[in-house]
This record gives sequence, C-alpha cells and structure tokens, in this order.
Amino acid sequence: MKFLHYYSSVTQINYLMNKIIIEFMSQAPKSMRVQIALFGRTNVGKSSFLNMIANQDVAITSEVPGTTTDVVEKSMELLPVGPVNFLDTGGIDDKSLLSEKRIERTMKILDRADVAVLILENNIWTDYEADLVQAFKNAKIKFILAVNKIDISPVTEEFLSKLQMKTDRILICSSTNKKNREKYITDFKNLLLEILPEEFTNPLPLIRDLIPKNGTVILIIPIDKEAPKGRIILPQVQTIRDILDNDSISIMVKQSEYLQVLNSLKKKPDLVVCDSQVVDFMVANTPDDIPCTTFSILFSRFKGDLPEEIKGISAIKTLKKDDKVLIAEACSHHPNEDDIGRVKIPKLLRQFLGFDIEIDVASGRDYPKNINDYAVIIHCGGCMLTRTEKLVRIEKARQAGVPITNYGIAISLFKGVLDRVLSPFDGILKQTK
Repeated sequence: MKFLHYYSSVTQINYLMNKIIIEFMSQAPKSMRVQIALFGRTNVGKSSFLNMIANQDVAITSEVPGTTTDVVEKSMELLPVGPVNFLDTGGIDDKSLLSEKRIERTMKILDRADVAVLILENNIWTDYEADLVQAFKNAKIKFILAVNKIDISPVTEEFLSKLQMKTDRILICSSTNKKNREKYITDFKNLLLEILPEEFTNPLPLIRDLIPKNGTVILIIPIDKEAPKGRIILPQVQTIRDILDNDSISIMVKQSEYLQVLNSLKKKPDLVVCDSQVVDFMVANTPDDIPCTTFSILFSRFKGDLPEEIKGISAIKTLKKDDKVLIAEACSHHPNEDDIGRVKIPKLLRQFLGFDIEIDVASGRDYPKNINDYAVIIHCGGCMLTRTEKLVRIEKARQAGVPITNYGIAISLFKGVLDRVLSPFDGILKQTK
C-alpha cells in the first residue's frame, strides 16, 4: 500500500507539473523568439516603427535626435510569424558624448539578430546605410529595408530602383499613419515570412527525435539552488515541453527517487536525462541497454553545434600549466558557494589535469574580445541565448582557432562517462573521430 500511495503521488505530481509546463511555455522565453533588430540613423523613426507594430507606446519618440540611447526590447506575438522579440537600437550616426559606446552596443546586436530591419528616409542613402548593409551581409543576416515617413516625403521611383539593387525586400510605410497601420503590418509580416531562418519555420528538435511516439523519458531533476524559488530551470522546462509535443510521457524525479521509479516501471524507459552534476550517478545506476544523456548536451545540439563542441573536448586533454581556460555562461545570476561555472567545473578540471591552471569566467552577454588568449572555451548549454547567438560564439572561436566545448560534455569527460552520454546521438561520435 505504501508503494501504491507513493506511485500515485508521483503520477499526480507529474500530471500537475505537465499542466504547469504547458501554461508556462505558452509565453515563449526571449531566447526562443525570433530576434528582429531595428537599425538606422538617428531620428529616422525606428522607435515609432516599433510602436506601430506593437500598437502601443513601447519606445519613447521625439524629434530630438538620439532619444533612444540604449537597446529597447519588446516581446510580442506577431501572428502568423509567432513569438518575436524586437530590438530597437540607438542611431548609428549618434554624435553625443557617449556615441562610441552606444554605437558599439548597437553593432553588438548583430550577434543576436535573426533578422535586421534598416529604417530609411526617402532619398537619403549615406555611408551609414551602406556600412550597415555590408555588416548584415558579413554576419549573414537577412534584412528588410523600410522606407519610413512617406507621409512627409513620398518615395520616388529613382530611389526605389536604387534600393531594389540592394534587396527586393522593401517596405514602404509611415509609422505614424494609423489609418494604414494594418496594411503596413501585413506587408511587414509577409516579408518576414519570406526570410525567417529555417529553425523558426521548421523548429529543431530538442529531444523528440531521440524517442518514439508515446515513449517514456525519465528526467532526473535536482532542486537547483540557482533556480527561482518554486520553479525548475529553463532547460528542464523546454525539454518537458518537447516531450509532451511528441505525445510522450515525462517522469520527473529527484536523484533520491530515481531508482525507485526506474524499478517500478513495467517497461524500461526510452531515454533518461539528468543534470550534468549527477551524470556519474545516472550512468552508474542506469542499465546499459537504456540510453541516457544530460540536459546540457541536449542543448549543445539544440542551440549550437554538437559535433564542434565534441571536437573541442580533445583540447582539454592536452592543456598545459601555462594555458588559460575560459568558462562562458550565458546567464548572469548571482553565484552561490557551489556555483557550477565558478566552483564545480574549475575544481573538476584541476582534478582531471592534476595541476592548477588559470581560469577566467565570462557571464551574460559579455563574451570577451580576446578569446584567442585561451587554449579552450568551456561554454554553458546556452539556454538564455538564441541559437544565432550561440552559433556566433562558436564561429568566433573557430575563426580565432580556439577549441570550444560544453559544460555537459566537459563534466562527462571529467567523470569518465562521456561515451555513454553521447551514445543517443547516432553518428555524432563517428563524425568526430
């Protein structure tokens, strides 16, 4: 009777948790939204353009140049495009006292943007616009040219022909004309749908391609000290949602309940996933015929380039005492005494090497410019970054000739279970050998 009561409690908890997850994920986090960056010179109407799309006063507008001094973000549902996040940047021709820092922040948005919108005024094309278009092309970002303020100055055929030589994705609008707002928004949506990256029109799987329909997954979820009170962390939430979208069953347990639940199942689970910090426990207690991996490794594939980050692990094995290691994490939480990036990984790395080594930590969006100073980069799963941002970071490391790997991959190496947790990814190991 005790066991039946226990199992009933677990079932009820999972049922309630699944309902909470569905409700939570109905509001897509910023890292899962299309990032649409608005660029242009000061006072071309970037903020009023954002206000027009949102149909509310999101950004302050003024005839005074340089009103937008920092990036303004606005998340919204833009149907049928889906969840988006607008990034309204400062003017690229800002000439204020802090212009250099503001322009640097504006250009840094290229690391986040999935799509760029360059706001223009009729008959005005300067080196600023030309440089921005070149920057979009260099960053391989698709873009839209939006000619604004047509109520003040109608677009000429000559200027339109000039723009068409640069792209055929052109929006003609007046962001203050409420009468034509719906037409402008429809035109804008249609242009967006033409150029959206494939992962938004055909989303990449997080876990569902690793399990059969109506399959069963056990998730070993520790109560993370860094998670907000009463909640589990984002990678776990997104994994649960992907399992549900596959019409499969997710069973959530803490480490202390794992064996009891595993042994209670009449049919073995199709996959077990754990937090990297308990990966050795999971591998030791999971039969060899049950595939298993970690949340961090799932996110290495989902947000970045798993084969590249597997290749990067070889650099850890050849580190020398005078090398430097960068630990990069995407979130900027307040570290605790047991922080994974600042405490646990450095400790495990030094134990694995058998000697001390210099380690730097970069958090949030402060990705160092001097990455070529490092022998290897150990990056978090990137749940707080967009896939574009994570891929940009990987590409920057590749160009600098610096190997990059992932928290979960590195920890699994340190604990001697790497091959086991990579086994669910068919063909990945063969590609990297």
